[in-house]
Amino acid sequence: MSSYDRTKDPTGFVLLSDYVPQAIQEIRYFSTYNFIGERIDGYEEPCALLTSEAARALKAASNELQVLGYRLKIFDAYRPTTAVKQFALWALEETDLRMKPYFYPNIDKEDLISRGYIAKQSSHSRGSTVDLTLLDMQTGKEVDMGSPFDFFGEVSHPDNRDISAEQYDMRMTLQRAMMHNGFAPFPYEWWHFTLEGEPFPDTYFSFPVSSAYLRNNHA
Repeated sequence: MSSYDRTKDPTGFVLLSDYVPQAIQEIRYFSTYNFIGERIDGYEEPCALLTSEAARALKAASNELQVLGYRLKIFDAYRPTTAVKQFALWALEETDLRMKPYFYPNIDKEDLISRGYIAKQSSHSRGSTVDLTLLDMQTGKEVDMGSPFDFFGEVSHPDNRDISAEQYDMRMTLQRAMMHNGFAPFPYEWWHFTLEGEPFPDTYFSFPVSSAYLRNNHA
């Protein structure tokens, strides 16, 4: 009989769509449109999973932003450690540059780890971190934040001022709502937020991004 592995136990995790059904989900690592250019290990379904605490806090942020005329658009939430390992191995592989023009045109791939863009561990694997942007409810389009999601470069730092006043204002609109509802921003990525007081601060989970896995393995 195999011993219990906490990292494979999704107890405490929920489907984000059950809490924030109005949010648009475009789970990039399930698709091939990401900085690697292929579907990422562990992403078995294009769905966002989060701890229930993070999902509740995100629901409150979503409600606040809806009053201002915006919906949330989710790019990534819980990320298994298998995906993080794939990122790290990819960063060490020198010849695969197929997505460089889109995601890191101004940075040498060999510098992505040393400059902090690719890490061996990710807060996403603890289940209370989310990558997201805003959708304008009037136009139905994604808000212009001055750089795309997962663009590796200083222009993606939330406080970067080499963008228009309107783009900066939109970043701050997102950041204010997220911080007001318990999320901490990340200094290098305007789209990245982690719940303060997260329930699993020291556990990096490995189970797949899958609603079926969640359903079949809940205690």
